[in-house]
Amino acid sequence: MNKTLSQDLDWRGLIKDKTFKDNNWLDKPRAFYLGIDASADSLTVGNLGVILLARRLVDAGWKSFFIMGGGTSLIGDPGGKNEERDLMSRQQIIKNIEGIRAQVTKLFRGEHYTLVDNYDWLSKLKYVDFLREVGKHFSMTELMQRDFVVDRMGRGGTGLSYAEFSYSLVQGYDFWHLFNSYGVQLQIGGSDQWGNLITGVSLIRKKEAKVAHALSMPLIINRTTGIKFGKSEGGAVWLHAAKTSPHDFYQFWINVDDDSVGDYLKKFTLLGKEEVAAVMTAFRLDKASRFAQKTLAYEVTKIVHGKDAADQEKNQVDHHMFGTTHTAAVNMYIVDLLLETGLALSKTGARQLLASGGIYINDRQTNKAKLDKTDFVGGILKLRRGKTLQNTRIITLKK
Repeated sequence: MNKTLSQDLDWRGLIKDKTFKDNNWLDKPRAFYLGIDASADSLTVGNLGVILLARRLVDAGWKSFFIMGGGTSLIGDPGGKNEERDLMSRQQIIKNIEGIRAQVTKLFRGEHYTLVDNYDWLSKLKYVDFLREVGKHFSMTELMQRDFVVDRMGRGGTGLSYAEFSYSLVQGYDFWHLFNSYGVQLQIGGSDQWGNLITGVSLIRKKEAKVAHALSMPLIINRTTGIKFGKSEGGAVWLHAAKTSPHDFYQFWINVDDDSVGDYLKKFTLLGKEEVAAVMTAFRLDKASRFAQKTLAYEVTKIVHGKDAADQEKNQVDHHMFGTTHTAAVNMYIVDLLLETGLALSKTGARQLLASGGIYINDRQTNKAKLDKTDFVGGILKLRRGKTLQNTRIITLKK
């Protein structure tokens, strides 16, 4: 039975904070938006989780709006920051938006979405009007309880400028504007954005006497180190090929730790529950093969850099570890594949290997005659003779 969107998001661990009581509210497609900061000219893998949360809503029929922070980036989001950012020029922000726009276009190729810049409406907003339209609807008591304010204003904190303090209200205005202009009913973001997300929900309720909602996903933490996900020894891992090459990007995912890889397969790939389960079953039987990490690296690289780049990196890894990569079609006789890959020298020998339990597909012992489509996980099959890693061949599904 096909899972609903809410069931899928719950299984992937993508629901943390929410303003709706029943997750089933997500199963009726409406319109949502995701705000994207323009403080750099490229997204990072730290942004990728929430980008793919948006992709899952789009795939479930939701109408999507991506808001480039051309206006809010002139202020600087204080969320998750220990000190105030340096203000950027409008020219730099425009350049950053163009770089991010190209990445969003690539990540959502083939999908329908609307991309707008909040500078278009925030730049026209007069200060007195903002105080009347937004400021009067929030008490200082309410705003001072926000996590980012408490963290920065508490003992040992670096303090908070009035511009940063106002950021949450400006983002709330964005949601109110999109609610009235496009019928947007949901804002999504990371859990570090929760205070900003609920500001818009509250503003819509107070000004329009109507209901809108917010949904945050958990911050993704490396389970081995306890550090926020998205950094490598060289710094941030970028989605732009000029800042982090497809090779280095692929290697970043190849090198993730065993404890985290199952969680990352759920959050950073489009593989379904059964596919992830198959990958993890094979991985647990032979962790030295790093089959889960290689599947993760291939799937994420395919999303970010395209199938050709993913295939190129995968072939390099496979050739380094297992020699030449082979192809096979569904219903191919396994005896013939053993001969073709050099794992058997004759059909008689191949049949004897199968009958004696000496052949493994994805680290599971098999004695069946033919391949079937369930053997290919993400288009890849691992064929092994005996328990020696050197007697392993990587088989890709013939198109």
